[in-house]
Amino acid sequence: MDSNLLKVFIAVANNKSISLGAKELNFTQSNVTLRIKQLEKSLGYALFYRTNKGVILTLEGEKLYPYAIEIVKKVEEATLKIRNIDYHELLKIGSTQSNTTIRLIDFQKKLNKDFKDMNLEFVVDSSLNLIEQLLDYKLDIAFVNGNPNHKEIEVLNIIKEDIVLVQSKDKTAQNTIFAYKNGCLNRVFLDKYLSKNKKSNYKKVNLENYELILSCVEAGYGVALFSRPIIEKFGYEKRLKITSMDFELDTHLICRKDSVLIIKEYLKDLNFV
Repeated sequence: MDSNLLKVFIAVANNKSISLGAKELNFTQSNVTLRIKQLEKSLGYALFYRTNKGVILTLEGEKLYPYAIEIVKKVEEATLKIRNIDYHELLKIGSTQSNTTIRLIDFQKKLNKDFKDMNLEFVVDSSLNLIEQLLDYKLDIAFVNGNPNHKEIEVLNIIKEDIVLVQSKDKTAQNTIFAYKNGCLNRVFLDKYLSKNKKSNYKKVNLENYELILSCVEAGYGVALFSRPIIEKFGYEKRLKITSMDFELDTHLICRKDSVLIIKEYLKDLNFV
């Protein structure tokens, strides 16, 4: 079975669309359609139902999907080992915005120094979205808040975080929780904490700018949860009321257990500040 045809099948299945699958692979739509037909002919089954809104896996397609994922991954692993590559040609890195703000630049500089021939790609997103992308093989490693505790994920490194609640010093905070975006675990934890301790309903507001969130908190528009170094980075440590929180939201550097990560031991031994 041609693994290249399976890659096309996976892309179309993930996107539920031939056109979007073609875009992801940088193929023409006609090329993708032809390859899907070739795969269906070789198997003797239709793999997709075609609808006006895209495509849906048939029963045979659903059965093939997990095997296709496994076959493509095994082929990639074998190719890597046969070539005897001693470094990653491309490392796809995911990171939360908080980790990006305080330490990702230093991490990038260190990798660039220690692995000069390795190219890096970055994705900044919420922890939940990063975990999903890692499990879908779209990322090699990811910095996420908290331990995912997933059977397919390995924790490579743990970075201790000093998590604090920030409020206005001289104004009563409105019942609003500020966070970077949906899926932000800081907001999830803070919402549970406030609901449990103050029995109030809190409005959730996303602001994709940490300095703006801190400014809004200072003005009394609401509250937020941060790692202390972020507050210090933007110069707000003396401008806000800061309360230490006993939340286990340490940053975890993770990868898939079945991934071929040549620099795994290097990442395990890294000392993050």
